[in-house]
Amino acid sequence: MSTPFLWHNGSIKPWADATVHVSTHALHYGSSVFEGERVYATPQGPVFFRLAEHTRRLFESAAIYEIEIGYSEDEINAACAELIRANAMRSAYVRPIVFRGAGGLGVLPKNGAPVDVAIMALDWGAYLGDAVEKGANVCVSSWQRPAPNTLPSWAKAGGNYLSSQLIALEARRGGYDEGIALGHNGLLSEGAGENLFLVKRGKLLTPPSSAGILAGITRDSVVTLAGHLGLSVEERDLPREALYTADEVFLTGTAVEITPVRSVDRKNVGNGEPGPITRALQQAFFGLFDGRTEDRWGWLSSIHAAIPDRESESPAIHGRTPHQQPASMEASA
Repeated sequence: MSTPFLWHNGSIKPWADATVHVSTHALHYGSSVFEGERVYATPQGPVFFRLAEHTRRLFESAAIYEIEIGYSEDEINAACAELIRANAMRSAYVRPIVFRGAGGLGVLPKNGAPVDVAIMALDWGAYLGDAVEKGANVCVSSWQRPAPNTLPSWAKAGGNYLSSQLIALEARRGGYDEGIALGHNGLLSEGAGENLFLVKRGKLLTPPSSAGILAGITRDSVVTLAGHLGLSVEERDLPREALYTADEVFLTGTAVEITPVRSVDRKNVGNGEPGPITRALQQAFFGLFDGRTEDRWGWLSSIHAAIPDRESESPAIHGRTPHQQPASMEASA
């Protein structure tokens, strides 16, 4: 899955050269925040889907955990685009990650830990394989999402995904494609790495942002596209049994895009085939990249538009800013 180059601490470098020390804080304590973004091939060339919104959320996640990124949002956007050009990619899954590096052990190191920033770009297809066409078989997991005021679900933080791993591992052991988690109150929350939508009598239903979910950018896009198609969307608390009586169910996320669910706990959803509303939303979403759907929301940005002119470009794009590299940094990558 690796590509020739990645971006690490201010510069493009060979994939194999981006290494970190085993004392890295994030490795021991989960102190990382990250994003998942897609680049799509279009007739006009490769484009990012909602790059600015993903980068804004990266900074918001970092702010929650008091991690100083050390670059501006524009600089991160430009670095993402520069990486796509360096790897000569037409489409990609892009993973920016910010983490506390090697600075001594302890939940809070005495002298602090330097912050590392990296961006990877991978050639990664459909997250759940052919389920994007045929529909996924999912189960309701025995693992619940953390309660509010325990771990902040709105932050896309590495530590939050320990819960996702337990949900996904249980699902795979049971022969399912994915698992669905309940919240602390026993009501529907989200998938291991996806948001959840149900269709009932022509209306879209989705758990609220207070249900221990990551407020997904693709989720927000689906709500907007649904309105464009004249579909009603209701954000509300939903019991587990709503999955068994829904006309359609689908998952959303950057990796999974819009993937239908064909069965839950081995009970068919509807007739066991992807439903018409799910298909209409898929067509509207993927139509953004082949011209069938007009990008009236400004969601697409070319890789060229995200890179400033060399004359006005910040030096931080090609080299680490001084305050990010303390002299005491251990075994820097």
